[in-house]
Amino acid sequence: MSERRNGTVLVLGGRSEIGVAVAERLAAGGAGTVVLAARRAGELAAETARVRAAGAVADTVEFDADDLAGHRPLLEEVLARHGRIDVAVVAFGILGDQARAETDAAHAAAIVHTDYLAQVHVLTELSGVLREQGSGTLVVYSSVAGVRVRRANYVYGSAKAGLDGFASGLADALHGSGVRLVLIRPGFVIGRMTTGMSPASLSSTPEQVADATVRAVRTRRGNADVWVPGTLRLLFAVLRLLPRAVWRRMPR
Repeated sequence: MSERRNGTVLVLGGRSEIGVAVAERLAAGGAGTVVLAARRAGELAAETARVRAAGAVADTVEFDADDLAGHRPLLEEVLARHGRIDVAVVAFGILGDQARAETDAAHAAAIVHTDYLAQVHVLTELSGVLREQGSGTLVVYSSVAGVRVRRANYVYGSAKAGLDGFASGLADALHGSGVRLVLIRPGFVIGRMTTGMSPASLSSTPEQVADATVRAVRTRRGNADVWVPGTLRLLFAVLRLLPRAVWRRMPR
């Protein structure tokens, strides 16, 4: 994005700390327009101000991730306003309450619906749009929670495991199409979603995740799998081998 100021960045999850930080950095690097999509889009004044301060035109659009039928009309609205989508950042998601989800089936299903089903649906729609353009970049946020699912957060982790597999397969399906997929696997992120929780080892901030994301987007050399921090790639190569009796006692 750095060589021209006429690209359009779409952030699905316009209140996401990571998503807005990514948009801010892409705007500073040359993106012409940033579209922030979220529920109550009229209340995104602080987020749009950050984008404008970074140098891009800011637009907002109403978006409910759980309303699957609304995904395609949303994309058509963005295309009608801006002509194309150069980078799509899929940054929505919920952590949910693991303890509640173990006995409340509706809550467990709600977590999986937002963190897996809605992501699969919108990514399928987005990949079709970008294929038609012949270019573009999809940014998907998985998590180390999905690399090997832990007892302590298995509902959220299972959704991320599914998303990780879907995104990996989609990246392969997009090979040769001109469309890239950047898959980000952060560890524990210290932010609004994890308020009140004790940070895990090798934690990162939304800004650090955004920095890693933007580096991968700007590289433009095929698909990319990015771990944040990078040390987690080696750590999980070992953790995958732990006996199950040990793994089930692992903390979040």
